[in-house]
Amino acid sequence: MNLNQQKNMTAQLLITVIAIGLAAGVLSGLVGVGGGIIMVPILVLFMGYTQHQAQGTSLAVLTMPVVILASFYYYQQCQKLGTPIDLKVVGLLAVGFLAGGYFGSKIALMINTEALKRIFAIVLLYTAFKMLGWDAMIVKWIKGFF
Repeated sequence: MNLNQQKNMTAQLLITVIAIGLAAGVLSGLVGVGGGIIMVPILVLFMGYTQHQAQGTSLAVLTMPVVILASFYYYQQCQKLGTPIDLKVVGLLAVGFLAGGYFGSKIALMINTEALKRIFAIVLLYTAFKMLGWDAMIVKWIKGFF
């Protein structure tokens, strides 16, 4: 997005940006992801952002209290189900996330855009393989040869 587009946001651009935020928000509330998995690729592919710019934008969105309602709802429902969210764990994760986010952003800005895109894609692929259980299937398949 160039500077002129930022100053004169068209209706189409406004709708696109809101739709990206809505999709990321729905997925964030649904499965706990959104910024990195939805927002970053869409900003790069459809909005012409650089990888650095998209990642920074995604992180900036997270600094706003956009997840408070979803988090509060999960907290209430988990309490009702007898599986409460441990706020001590949340606090400790937040401290680690804060430090990790700071140092991760410093490292990311030292990496060129194409390399950062590849790292991002590998992280998404690895996550998908693990979540689908394909990693165990591949290991089992490889062991079958020996």
